Amino acid sequence: MKKENVYILGIESSCDDTSAAILCNDRILSNVVADQKIHAEYGGVVPELASRAHQQNIVPVVHQAIEKAGISKDQLNAIAFTRGPGLMGSLLVGTSFAKSLAYGLDIPLIDVNHMQAHILAHFIEEDGHNKPPFPFLAMTISGGHTQIVKVTNHFEMEVLGETIDDAVGEAYDKSGKVLGLGYPAGPEIDRRAQLGNPKAFQFTKPNVDGLNFSFSGLKTNILYFVQRKTKENPNFIKENLNDICASIQYTIIGILMNKLKLAVKQTGIKHIAIGGGVSANSGIRKALKDTEQKHGWTTYIPKFEYTTDNAAMIAIVGYLKYLEKDFADFDVMATARLKI
Repeated sequence: MKKENVYILGIESSCDDTSAAILCNDRILSNVVADQKIHAEYGGVVPELASRAHQQNIVPVVHQAIEKAGISKDQLNAIAFTRGPGLMGSLLVGTSFAKSLAYGLDIPLIDVNHMQAHILAHFIEEDGHNKPPFPFLAMTISGGHTQIVKVTNHFEMEVLGETIDDAVGEAYDKSGKVLGLGYPAGPEIDRRAQLGNPKAFQFTKPNVDGLNFSFSGLKTNILYFVQRKTKENPNFIKENLNDICASIQYTIIGILMNKLKLAVKQTGIKHIAIGGGVSANSGIRKALKDTEQKHGWTTYIPKFEYTTDNAAMIAIVGYLKYLEKDFADFDVMATARLKI
């Protein structure tokens, strides 16, 4: 007996990307993302500008997602939206729009934890893509978050370790700012790292107990190192940029992999899934694959478009919660700080 198709509209507006996606059961029909270039001028996301841009983008983005999916809004079974964590002004735009549309269509509203969505993006049905079996370890690395999570089932997750200060993406961006690179700096550091010597310079690896992370000390170490070297040689950055980037990336990857190895040792779980924007980094992907062969891990990396903030990951959580009839009340509130 053929099961009836379930159509979910996912809406993501936690930071500076407005995104809408349509999912039919666990397959994506469309995934539209409108990014905000204006923040590059300021070297980081400006919350007020982000929320204004979401207001401008959300209607055309949702319309385009529905159009690309080849369905009408009347076919939607539910609307899933990012409740948090994120920038409050940005979250409010998506929350208000999702509530209004769901109320107008008289269909269920589903609230989604952004961090859970990064993890559950692995359950989007894709040809040639394997889904991690339960239990597995998830490492979420992005501009605002760094976490290692034990995932027992779709909705039973335990944070084993997380950053106590800067996230890994912030470490890349702040280091890039010191080096005069644009925002976001992560992709450029990654590109240059492939051309440089990763052991040319040594940077501090913060000594943090357990599975928690810290990147603030590394950022400060890089700042003082660059200031000292440019005082000795004003052309130091220009003459050594690829080696500096390679050394920064080598240090960051070392911090991440050491914590991940400790998590595997403590839990005995060797299925590792990564997510978040920084998981697109080529050095991190290579380190995971190398460790996979050396230690017998199995690693899972989602398609690039599902690593950065996007509505496809919100929609898949919406589908999984829809199957459980786990719906939100219409008085649900956006929450800037929302734990897994």
